[in-house]
Amino acid sequence: MEWFNQVDATYRADLLQLNELNFSRFDAKVQQRITQLDAKWSRRWQELDAKLEKRLAQLEAKFERELGQFKAEVDRRFEQLDAKVGQRITELRSEFKQEIAVLRAEFHSGLAASEAKLIRWMFVFWAGTLVPLAGFVVAMML
Repeated sequence: MEWFNQVDATYRADLLQLNELNFSRFDAKVQQRITQLDAKWSRRWQELDAKLEKRLAQLEAKFERELGQFKAEVDRRFEQLDAKVGQRITELRSEFKQEIAVLRAEFHSGLAASEAKLIRWMFVFWAGTLVPLAGFVVAMML
């Protein structure tokens, strides 16, 4: 029975060594695969990063180009608006000056008419005052 225990212990030790050897090989292969996968994923991430950088550069260039076109269009429209506003202001000034000239002419003609009426009424009142005064002076002399 002792002999069976020794043989069993020997087989166990051999089996343990064999299992550890197999596990070491398995562990080495797993490490190798992990390293390969890590390298593969690193390469893929670098490729993806390069693609993204390239695409972002293209989008940025397109955005800058379109923004420049938009700015040019906005500037052009503001220049057109500025020209229209300037033209309209010039027209309004011209109209305003014409209206002021008409108002001045109307004012001067109205003032002249009022002045004529005023002088006529002054003469009427002066004459109306002079006639009785002359009558009073004549009556006092007699």
